Formats: sequence, C-alpha cells, structure tokens
Amino acid sequence: MNDQRFIIEMGSGNDQYGMDYTKAAARAIEDAIRHSAIPMLAARNIPHTDMRVKVTIGVQEPEKLNTEQLKSALPRGTATISATHGGLNVHNPDTGTTIVIATAAIEAFLPKQA
Repeated sequence: MNDQRFIIEMGSGNDQYGMDYTKAAARAIEDAIRHSAIPMLAARNIPHTDMRVKVTIGVQEPEKLNTEQLKSALPRGTATISATHGGLNVHNPDTGTTIVIATAAIEAFLPKQA
C-alpha cells in the first residue's frame, strides 16, 4: 500500500464479571480513541473515508473475539481488526471469577501527502 501511518494510540479495557473478550476489547478501543483527535483531516479537506484504520487487540483467548462487532466502535475510516494473544486473565480465587483485560493498538494511515 502507498500510505503512511500518522497516528498510533493504545488503550486497555476489561470485563470484570462476564469473561467477555469482545466487551473488554470494545472498552480498550474506546480508551484508545479518547486519547486522540485528528484535526488534520478537516484542516486539509481529507475525507475520513481516505483513512485506513488498523486495530490490533490482545486477549488471552483471541479466538473468542468478535472482530466484526468491534468495527462499530470505530467512528471513522475503513477498519480492519485482528486479534492476537495478549492481555491478561486475572482469576479471583475468593469468588471463582476471572477478570478479562484486553489491550488495543489503533493505527491510522493516509495516502502519502504532497
């Protein structure tokens, strides 16, 4: 591809009670997005659809992640989401429950600008 990355943001999220990896991942994406603003697109009249967004989610059981559902958490750009082994599962021996912690890296790319 003939584009270049212009932003990368990281976030984390968790699901304390349901062991829902997708819920934890959605919260990690939301956390990452809250840390960024991209005024350059409006300032240079670049349509948001020109932006390619690559999301990598780390959880202990990546096969349990619904990546298609997570795309709705991304407000701009054309997104791809991949899952990889990462994050944490923290077991509580007192209750028998497990807290699921997800990490997210969101990268945004644009065609090379003159």
